[in-house]
This record gives sequence, structure tokens and C-alpha cells, in this order.
Amino acid sequence: MAAGSAIQIPSRLPLLLTHEGVLLPGSTMRTSVDSPRNMQLVRSRLLKGTSLRSTIIGVIPNTSDPTSDCDDLPSLHRIGTAALAVQVVGSNWPKPHYTLLVTGLCRFQILQLLKEKPYPVAEVEQLDRLEQFTNQHKSEEELGELSEQFYKYAVQLVEMLDMSVPAVAKLRRLLDNLPREALPDILTSIIRTSNQEKLQILDAVRLEERFKMTIPLLVRQIEGLKLLQKTRKPKQDDDKRVVAIRPNRRINHIPSTTEDEEEEEDHDDVVMLEKKIRTSSMSEQALKVCLKEIKRLKKMPQSMPEYALTRNYLELMVELPWNKSTKDRLEIRAARILLDNDHYAMEKLKKRVLEYLAVRQLKNNLKGPILCFVGPPGVGKTSVGRSIAKTLGREFHRIALGGVCDQSDIRGHRRTYVGSMPGRIINGLKTVGVNNPVFLLDEVDKLGKSLQGDPAAALLEVLDPEQNHSFTDHYLNVAFDLSQVLFIATANTTATIPPALLDRMEIIQVPGYTQEEKIEIAHRHLIPKQLEQHGLTPQQIQIPQVTTLDIITRYTREAGVRSLDRKLGAICRAVAVKVAEGQHKETKPDRAEVGEGEDCKEHVTEDAKPESISDTADLALPPEMPILIDFHALKDILGPPMYEMEVSERLSQPGVAIGLAWTPLGGEIMFVEASRMDGEGQLTLTGQLGDVMKESAHLAISWLRSNAKRYQLTNASGSFDLLDNTDIHLHFPAGAVTKDGPSAGVTIVTCLASLFSGRLVCSDVAMTGEITLRGLVLPVGGIKDKVLAAHRAGLKRIIIPQRNEKDLEEIAVNVRQDLTFVLASCLDEVLNAAFDGGFAVKPRVERLNSKL
Repeated sequence: MAAGSAIQIPSRLPLLLTHEGVLLPGSTMRTSVDSPRNMQLVRSRLLKGTSLRSTIIGVIPNTSDPTSDCDDLPSLHRIGTAALAVQVVGSNWPKPHYTLLVTGLCRFQILQLLKEKPYPVAEVEQLDRLEQFTNQHKSEEELGELSEQFYKYAVQLVEMLDMSVPAVAKLRRLLDNLPREALPDILTSIIRTSNQEKLQILDAVRLEERFKMTIPLLVRQIEGLKLLQKTRKPKQDDDKRVVAIRPNRRINHIPSTTEDEEEEEDHDDVVMLEKKIRTSSMSEQALKVCLKEIKRLKKMPQSMPEYALTRNYLELMVELPWNKSTKDRLEIRAARILLDNDHYAMEKLKKRVLEYLAVRQLKNNLKGPILCFVGPPGVGKTSVGRSIAKTLGREFHRIALGGVCDQSDIRGHRRTYVGSMPGRIINGLKTVGVNNPVFLLDEVDKLGKSLQGDPAAALLEVLDPEQNHSFTDHYLNVAFDLSQVLFIATANTTATIPPALLDRMEIIQVPGYTQEEKIEIAHRHLIPKQLEQHGLTPQQIQIPQVTTLDIITRYTREAGVRSLDRKLGAICRAVAVKVAEGQHKETKPDRAEVGEGEDCKEHVTEDAKPESISDTADLALPPEMPILIDFHALKDILGPPMYEMEVSERLSQPGVAIGLAWTPLGGEIMFVEASRMDGEGQLTLTGQLGDVMKESAHLAISWLRSNAKRYQLTNASGSFDLLDNTDIHLHFPAGAVTKDGPSAGVTIVTCLASLFSGRLVCSDVAMTGEITLRGLVLPVGGIKDKVLAAHRAGLKRIIIPQRNEKDLEEIAVNVRQDLTFVLASCLDEVLNAAFDGGFAVKPRVERLNSKL
């Protein structure tokens, strides 16, 4: 053959390093490129090149490209494949990478690595000849019997497949048309072989050696196909078609047998699924839909994406508790005992649960009530829901709605979407496995709204007793009965709940705890729980009720008991350190040391009280048990008190009054301060006030100006016009907290009356109420929380609107006994109660005008 007919590859080739597959001459491979050097090769060589020469690269198998440019290149495989880059596809997801389609040309050997950066380039020597193969007969004569044997096995393998498939017919024609020396590489890339076997074929430079290594691989595939034809059912044509279309997956006899068994198992699973559907107790509409879907599933190939979606849908339909429920425990006396043991106070909640049990005894098919517990954090709204489920003997499931802003979380996604799933309601029913659980919808007041819809609007159907018997989830697309589910929602405030949703729920207010209730809760529940969590016993630590009261009043100021629980945990940790140190330092002493230890112990025992954790004891001995937590121990463990009784100090000058405010966290006391200075008659308001509170301030100053002569109120110059050359500044401390509402009206009037009269407001008085221009006091809300806040702050007298007298019945008897309530219907009564000795009104003097 003439030298001019030979095709030569470039002597210098850029190298593409791969570790996933092996590219053989004459075959095509798709490979992903995401490492730095390979990415630079694609950008600089393939994408910017303009000639055919620039698309020829060297593919080095069994070599990983380092993840960083700074890392050195690993040792390169000696033999590679010169390849032609046919296609380059780029993508930025999930990270920037390219996908190359390359076709192998010939083998080459690396002589010398010329450079490593930005991508490796090597001087190579071509090992295979790229010719026009005009002298095929001479090649066949040289190969002789080895070539004929290889050709016979190749033809036998191809003829075992379905010749009606175009890919198989094309392969059969290639066997006749291609030169024999090119066939080992091509067939090795088609049949089922491992990367290691392909690597051995690539390293076989001599053609004779290549034939000898490839023939056993062909024989193995032929035996595999023969075994496959014996074990499969007599659908020979279909089997050949599947093998021919996907030869790389179905030729090896062992994996194919396993896949056949898996197919038979899948078929059995579909039959079992159909049996479960027919024996389930689902509704007629749901059964009709499931049977239709199971028919589609039987006709659907497993490779279709919709196969898995349909099967998941049918499995969910079977798992749902269509007619499975738990039997309620309806014994009222046992339920009352269980509720009392789990929670202290909360009389309204317990009463409502017992009423439900009583009605269930009389009527079996009662629909589940939809309750909403509204109260500050930490009062036990969530835990009481779990107790209700325990009392009824039902399953309990909590759904956290805080921050949910997609209506699909409630109703589910339609099955046409990728990754669709049922909503939280249906998912919860699948989890508990019964159709009458207790569902706790936690933080229903913190639902969001976004472009994906309004979940609060989606809850309207769930929480409507007239509609939820046929709740339709988008994923199921059939009705499901939720009427037996006991829904309990929790919220901190009703202000952020949409009115339509609020109308569907029965609101039960859960107010904050009094100090006495907190002490009982601490000693009944919190302290035993903390001792158990920290591995302590009552014989090691004692927390008297006086200490608990100090923690409540000086270290926590909240409506619930969460901060109290954390403080008790801090005390238990400090005691655990002392106990652990004592156990570590306690050693077995000698006899003489025992005597000394006993003397020391007797000396300690002479003290009439147990050791306090703050005492400096001998660290060589364990602390005396039990460790008593007193005021000094509290100061050492928790630090100085966080809250002090500052009421009397704050009311030491005129122009200060105490109001009562309601927040989602419970009631709070609120100081109102006023000052006056020379000016132009302006009223300044500070403290992040809302519009309603600003209007209350203007109402207060207008009422005082109109009644200044009556109460002898003057400005600094002695004028009854309070704003004449006088500026007034009203401030509400805690300036970072937003404040709004009408209930501060009486407090502002009292504060300004104190400022202009120069008299001090009584230091033990707090007040709340809305005012009008006529001087009337109107009722306000949140009375119980406000009264409890005043009680926590140590105040003794509270001024409230007369029309709020009915709200006092909700307050505990012991709290009412500690407080004096002044019921006011007008501002005259408020001022008389707020100042010592009353707020005198100057009597009108009748003047006689002379007619002379």
C-alpha cells in the first residue's frame, strides 16, 4: 500500500482525561466534562477552533482529572484513543459542565507530556493505521483462521437477535462491509463488557492479540442469550426485539435473569395492588377511579415515567383510612382525671372536651368540632391538644402551619406536575392510619400568602363542618370524608386570621397563668421533668415554693411558663455540676482519714439546714444532700434579678401614670410619661404609636382643655388654656415596641391631669379604658390578661370600664382577693380613684348681674 494513502493524526494532541468509560476506535461515547482542565480544553480548543484538526483530541481512559488547577496531574494511562469531537452541549445546572459526543479514530501512545496547564498536551505516536482499506483480501489472508473464527461468532451473535429491527440489520451489514481488523473494537463496544475488559482490548496493540481477547467475550454473550431464550416465556420475537434495542443492558445472562424475575415480581405486585383495591373499603367514586388507573397501569411499559406516578397514586389510595377508625373512650370521670393530671388550670378547655364526650355518649355520629385555642405562647395550647387525643383514645397528628404560603401544602398538587404529592391533611391521615384522629393545626395565625395562593383560603373547606365531609385533595381528585376528624387550631392572636376562617372555628381563649398557678405547674410538672432530664433526684436538690416565686417574679415576666422552665433547667445543670464534682472527688480514705471525715461531717450536721449551693464547702468531700436552692443560690446561678418592682420609683414625680396593654404574648403594664415646656402649643407623641393611640392622645388633651377651669388645671403661666405658649410631650417607654389601640385613653388623661395639677398619681394604681369627647369610659378587651399583668407587677388597684365588670368572673378568686377593682363609667370617677384624696372639682359660683 502506498504511503500516501495513510491518514495521520497530529503528533501533538490535547488530552481529555476520563475515568467513567473506555473509548475504542470505531465506537462512539458520550462523556460529561466538569473538571477545570477538561473544561478549559473544551473552551479553548473545541469551541474556539475553526479547522477539522482542532476537533481531534486524545481521550485518556482510567485517569481522573484533579478538581483543582493547583493539583498535579496523576499518572496517565500509556495508551489512548484519538477521537473526533462530534458534538458539544453546555449546561449550567446543577453546575457548569459540558457533554461531549466523541468518535474513536485510532490508538496512540504517549511519548512525552509537553505541558499540563491550562490543559494537558502530549507528543503522541499513532499505533493504528487509518487507511482506505482497499486491500481487504490481503488482510484476511494474513489473519487466517483467527479472523474467520471471530467472524463466525459475530454472525452467530447477531443472527440470534431480531433481524426485523433496523439497528440489528445495520449491524449485520457492517459485519460484511467493514474490514475484519476493525471488528474487534466495534463489537467490544457493543456487547456487555466491563471497563476493565475494554481497557485490556485498548491496550492490545497487536491485531492477533486483540482477536484472541475478543473471541471469549463473544462466546460469553452467545451463551447468555441461549440461556435467556430457555428461561423466558415463549414470546421469542418480543424478547429478541428488547435485546436488540438495548443490547448493553440485556445481553449478560445473569443480570437479564434477575431483571426477568423483577419484571415478574412487578407483575405480581400489580395483581396484588388490584386485589387490595377491590377489597378496600373506599368510596364508590374512588373505587371507580382506581380500577380505571389499574387498567392503564397494566398496559403501560415500566420504563414510562407515568408508570411510577400511577403506581404511587394507587398505593396511596389503598393506604388511606377510608373506613378505619378508633373507638373513643367516653368515660367522663376518667377523662376529667386524665386532663387534670396533665394540665393545671385551663378550666374552659377541660369543660369543652368533657362536653364533647358527653354529647358523643348520646349521639354516635357527631361531627368533630373545630376548636381554636387563642392565647400567649407557653401556656400549653399545643400540649393540651395532645392530651385531648390521649383522653379520647385517638391518634394525634400535628401540622405546623407557621410560614406556610402555598395553598398546595393544604390541598396538594395536581398529578400533572413533576414531583406532585398530596397535601398535609391527606398525608397526615395516611400517617395515622385512621379517619378520626385529632389534628392540631399549629400557629394558624401565622399563615402567609404568595403567588402560589392563599393557604388560609384553602383551609376554609377543611374547617367547614358543612363541606369537609367531601374534601377534595388535588392529588387524589376524589372526595374524602374529614367530618370525623377533631380539628384543633392554635393561635396567639385572632387579628391576623382572616374573618372567613375565624368564623368557621370555635374560639376558646387561653389566658396567661397567675403566679399561684405557675408555682403549682412548676412543682407538679416542670421540676419533676427537669430532674428526670438532668439525672437528679429529689434527694439531691430541693426547690422551695418561695424560691419558685422569686424565679417567677424576679427572673421571668411572661404569660406562659417557657422561661420558667428554662430557668429551672439552668438550676438543675448547676446542681448536676456540683453532684458530679462531688462524686469524682470522693475517694476511699484510710482509717485515719475516715475519722477526720466523720468529724467534718458531724460538724456540718450541726448546722440546722441543708447546704446551699452558694456556700463554700470543702471540695474534697461531696456536697451535703439535698442541696437547697435559696435566694443566694439563685443569684449565683441565674445572676442578678432581671426584673425589679420599679413602680413606686417611676411614679415619684407628676406626669406619670400606669396603663395596661394587651399583646399576643399576654398582658403588660405600660408607663405613660408627660412633660411640658414653653412653645407654640404643639403636642408631640413618641414611642412607635399607632393611629388609634395618637387619636386617643388628641382626645385626652381636648377633653382636659375643655374642662380645665372645672378642675383648676393651668399651664406654667397660670392660663386655663393648657396649650397657650406651652408644648406637651407624651412618651410611651419601650420605644422599639409598636403600640396601638384605644385602651390607653384613660391613662393619658390621668397622666396629663397629674402634669398640669402637679399631683402624683397613686403608685399602686393601673388603669385601662377607651374615652370619648364627652368624658365617657368605654369597654375594652383583654381584661383578664391585663389584670394578671398588673397582679404580676405587684399593683393593688385597677381602674376598668364599668361595662367590663362581666369579664372579672373569668379571673381566679385568689387574684380578685388581692386586687381592688374600681369600675368607672366617666373620667370624673377615673380621676377621683387615681389620686389620693380624689380630684376635686371646683364648684360653680352663681353670679348676680345688676340690672341697674
